[in-house]
Amino acid sequence: MTALPASIPPHRFYYLHNFQRALDWLQQRYGDLLDAQEQQFLREFAHLPQPAQALLVRMVMRKGPWFRASKLRYDEIGDVQQAAAPLLALGWLSTDAPMALAELFALHTKPELLQILQPAALPATLRKDEMLAALEGAAEVPQPYASWHPQATEPVWRVMVGALCERLRLMFFGNLHQSWSEFVLADLGIFRYEAVALDAASRAFQQRADLDGYLALVAQRQALDEGSDAAALLQSLAAMELANPWLAQRRAKLLLRIGQACERVQNWSLALQAYGLSRYPGARHRQIRVLERMECFDQALALAQQAQAAPESEEEHQRLARMLPRLLRHLGQGGSARRAALAPAVAALRSDVVLELPEPLEPPIAVEYALRAHWHSDAAPVFYVENALVNSLFGLLCWPAVFAPLPGAFFHPFQSGPADLGAPDFVQRRQALFDACLAELQDGRYRATILQRFADKAGTQSPFVFWGVLTQALLTLALDCIPAAHLQRLFARLLCDVAGNRSGLPDLVRFWPQRAESQDRYELVEVKAPGDKLQDNQIRWLAYCAEQGIPVRVCHVQWREPAAAAETV
Repeated sequence: MTALPASIPPHRFYYLHNFQRALDWLQQRYGDLLDAQEQQFLREFAHLPQPAQALLVRMVMRKGPWFRASKLRYDEIGDVQQAAAPLLALGWLSTDAPMALAELFALHTKPELLQILQPAALPATLRKDEMLAALEGAAEVPQPYASWHPQATEPVWRVMVGALCERLRLMFFGNLHQSWSEFVLADLGIFRYEAVALDAASRAFQQRADLDGYLALVAQRQALDEGSDAAALLQSLAAMELANPWLAQRRAKLLLRIGQACERVQNWSLALQAYGLSRYPGARHRQIRVLERMECFDQALALAQQAQAAPESEEEHQRLARMLPRLLRHLGQGGSARRAALAPAVAALRSDVVLELPEPLEPPIAVEYALRAHWHSDAAPVFYVENALVNSLFGLLCWPAVFAPLPGAFFHPFQSGPADLGAPDFVQRRQALFDACLAELQDGRYRATILQRFADKAGTQSPFVFWGVLTQALLTLALDCIPAAHLQRLFARLLCDVAGNRSGLPDLVRFWPQRAESQDRYELVEVKAPGDKLQDNQIRWLAYCAEQGIPVRVCHVQWREPAAAAETV
């Protein structure tokens, strides 16, 4: 690499250094999966002059693929046309690639387009998007930029290695939603990640077919979002073979999405086919629903009873409780099953209260904050926690289990949690580790462990710990007032369905730290504004807490005139 000019400090090339770090990582960990084109890219990139390397990385990290030279101004790079010369020679940039009319519009302002295209027949009052819509029908086929704009005084380049760099990004992160900016955020300390040991088995893709399968699924999802023919997509997905378990799970989720898209247009037969092929959670109850819509009540009831015998989750069990009585009525078999099936949930709601509060008008605030302010006192502090408190206590206690370096869990240094968090066997693979963590609730060690991890791991990304909500005061009160036995039961339910049970927890937690040990020293409260109803996942948590002796209730807030006094409950 060429030396830096004396006036340019080394950190100005931070993005290039990070990109090179990623390439070195990929060469070391994925060298056996890189194809000939990717291997050649790594070799040739390493031998480019530094300004050319920096320019390419800048362009890859920006929205492209077309760039005007005048819009690429970077002090550390200098003359961008000189920096681009080696990239043009390699074919990584192109000046004569075909450009569509929409791409031309993306590069220029409306006044510039009026000069370039001179559309005399169009009113000057049209917006830019209206101009494009008016011209697209009669537009010429894609052509080089010079053909669109022969009088151009600056070069316009198209990045030709964008797809290749996207594949490299996918291999590094194991997904396409993370970007190269992760390096910068970590270097600046904005994001902090747990250091997890990574070995040869810690790769998102074990063979080239995995990478190709992921990209094919991405293309299929994009085609679905753009309104492509669902039947053709379904046929393609049905023929797709994916040996990688987490890719098979992504395929199952996409099949579910196709089924939902077909339901929206009432294509019941195609929706039924999609759900039948999917093994993603929720596909089975939607299949029953479609059969009911098709008035195939016998088939719907048979599948519902099969699901009832072995429900995949509490959510499915709850949905079946609503479906089965209806299906039985359709077949003339009565509908008494509903009350029995929902009995636990009904029992959980018997402690409902209604509380009238002055309506906050200046400024308006959420009902949860209004109730918290109404109840809060030094002797009985109240916190708005929703899903944050129970999840955070669990995440701190079970940190070693969550971040265990198991194959298929961690692929790179910028993961906030294991990639298999939503997998059916997530807990099973770590059962011994979770058991060891939860054993501390039995012998009392949990309190010191949670407090120490709160200090040691502060700010470290986790799928369970809500650092923005968790404070020392809240943590101390929770550990003082919530019995270990209650934490054990709350955590047990989390582990029954990690993906489904991390949400739906009550909004507020009230503490009474001065109460005797024989009394409830805390309470979980779900708050409902006027006209608001309980959601299914909230009902499931309320039912469980009531059954397990965990103090919980629902508070329905009603507004009254601000001048009226409110009674404390």
